[in-house]
Amino acid sequence: MELTETKLSGHTVYHGRIVNIHMDEVRLPNGKTSQREIVEHPGGVVILPLDERMQVVTVTQYRYAMGMAMTELPAGKLEPGERSDPTSAALRELHEEIGAVPGSFVPLGVLHSSPGIFTETLYLYLARDLTFDAPDPDEDEFLRIERIPFDTIVQRIMDGEITDAKTVATVLKTKVRLHL
Repeated sequence: MELTETKLSGHTVYHGRIVNIHMDEVRLPNGKTSQREIVEHPGGVVILPLDERMQVVTVTQYRYAMGMAMTELPAGKLEPGERSDPTSAALRELHEEIGAVPGSFVPLGVLHSSPGIFTETLYLYLARDLTFDAPDPDEDEFLRIERIPFDTIVQRIMDGEITDAKTVATVLKTKVRLHL
């Protein structure tokens, strides 16, 4: 059975600073039509900074949409022109958020956070052999930086304490990749 849905028409419902929202009418594989609400996002990067003592450098920040502070890996959205080079965006975000420059930088693949509605593609990286200087966060970004032993962050994920999807996926992919 062919699974492709074909766009018949669409319009922009909202045009924002970070996301755009589209309402599309599509033809389904069975010939009927349906509506699709799409949140267009520029994509982003997430980096697991792992130091020489097997500690993960995390950031905790208040997430307004969730109404709470959340512990996450350094991450950020792609700026215009960075879609073709997400590695440079990841290096930028790593330095901005925790002041780190990696000696080793390994791509871990991509993550589609919620493909039923979002176009966001996240590029995942492992950063090692870190050197540090002062972080330079965006002026509207307030971060608490913390080092958490790798085994502890895995346990906090498994206990449901850390629930940020990009952090969960990147930590678990690193665990498998490094056989930890």
